[in-house]
Amino acid sequence: MADENTQNGIAGQPQAQQPQLRMQILAQFIRDLSFENAVAQKGAPTGEVQPEITVQVSLDARKRGSDNQYEVITKYRVTSTNKTEGSTLFLAELDYGGVFQIDGVPQDQLHAFLMIECPRMLFPFVRRIISDLTRDGGFPPFNMDPVDFVALYRQELARRAQQAQQTPADVKLS
Repeated sequence: MADENTQNGIAGQPQAQQPQLRMQILAQFIRDLSFENAVAQKGAPTGEVQPEITVQVSLDARKRGSDNQYEVITKYRVTSTNKTEGSTLFLAELDYGGVFQIDGVPQDQLHAFLMIECPRMLFPFVRRIISDLTRDGGFPPFNMDPVDFVALYRQELARRAQQAQQTPADVKLS
C-alpha cells in the first residue's frame, strides 16, 4: 500500500500548500455617467428608424495604498445610431469601478486576474445600470450581451505585441 502523504515520490513529506485564492469586493461605485438623448434634442427622426447599437469597452486597474487592494475601472460607451441615415439616437457612457481585496494570486497572473475576473464580477451591475439608463432616457431598455473579458485581454496583449514589433529598435539619423 502507498503512503497517503507521498507526493512527488518522497514518502512522509506533504506537498507545500498553495496559497488559497481569495477575492473580496470592498466597494463598487459609479465614477462617471452620462446619457445623451439626441432624439429629444434634435426632434424625432424622419422616416424609418433602424437602430444599430455598438458597445465599446475599456479597462483600467491600479494598486491602492493598502496591501493586496486594487481598483478596477470598467468603461463602457454605448452608441445607438439610425442605420438608415446614420444619425445618433443616444449615447451612454459609464465608468464603473470596484475596489478589490485579492490574496493568493501569483504576481505573474495578477494582471490577467485584474483585467478578466474583476470586470466579470462587476458586469451584472453595469448591465443593469445601462438597461435602466436607456429605459429612463426614453428608449427600450438595452440589455447588453455578456462581455468576453478573456478575448478582450488577449486582443490587448496581441495589440501590444504588434506595437512592440512595429517600434524600430534602432533609429538612424541621416
